[in-house]
Parts: sequence; C-alpha cells; structure tokens
Amino acid sequence: MFRLETEVDKERRQLLNRRLRDDNTARSPQIRTLRDTPAAHEVPLEIWALDAEGRVAAGVTGRTWAYWLHVDLLWVDARHRGSGLGSRLLAEAERVARTDRSCTRSRVETWDFQAPDFYRKRGYEVSGRVEDYPPGVTEFTLTKMLG
Repeated sequence: MFRLETEVDKERRQLLNRRLRDDNTARSPQIRTLRDTPAAHEVPLEIWALDAEGRVAAGVTGRTWAYWLHVDLLWVDARHRGSGLGSRLLAEAERVARTDRSCTRSRVETWDFQAPDFYRKRGYEVSGRVEDYPPGVTEFTLTKMLG
C-alpha cells in the first residue's frame, strides 16, 4: 500500500535527483565515463548586451553539460531586432561553449511563432517537434554541430 502526495518538497526532489543520477550512472557506461570529466558538471552560461545607459538590450542564457551547449533563453529588445545583435549573442555563446568548455554540439527549444527560422539560418537543424505544446503551438528542438 502506498500513499500518494502532491506537495512540493525540495528535499524529496533532491533525493529523487540523486537516486536517478546513481541509477543512470550504474546503467550507462557512457554516463559513467562522463562522470569522471569536467563536462559532468552543468555550468551556467550568460551573455548580455547593454545599451549606453547600462540597460539590458538583449541577452542569451543557457548552460553547458556533457559537451553540449543548451540555449535556454535568447531575447532581443524590439528596437534592436534585425540589427544582428541576436546573431552576435548566439555566436558568442557558441564560441565560449566550444573554446572554453569543449562543447561539440548545441541545442535549443523554440516555438513556431518565435525563432525556428532564426536558428535554421545559423546552422541549426530541426531534430524534434511537439505539436500542440501548448495547445495551438508547435515546439521545435533544434541542434547544431559546433565548429
């Protein structure tokens, strides 16, 4: 007999994370090998473009792990869109990931109304899509080999 609970519990979440990590390490020789490298640790990556007054005009946030760059957020203020600023930020994030963190690939998720074409023009290829996530919207996963 089990009792199910729906409460948010940070300690249980951390316990679950540790147990899943241990199970994954035990079951996968690739993950086991990765655990002994610097790439085993997830490291944040953030790059900001500030205007003359020091306000955020654009930014990209992500993380590196397992020789991958995962782009979480890329945003450019509407006044600066089309100026190449987003491309510069993405290129710099890829450069840092490649040269400073030995990443070989990059991934990003974006919705159909956001930026799939932006990423395609920069060498990303669609590797997955989820229809109706959220309802009426398609989410794309795109990946790219880094130089």
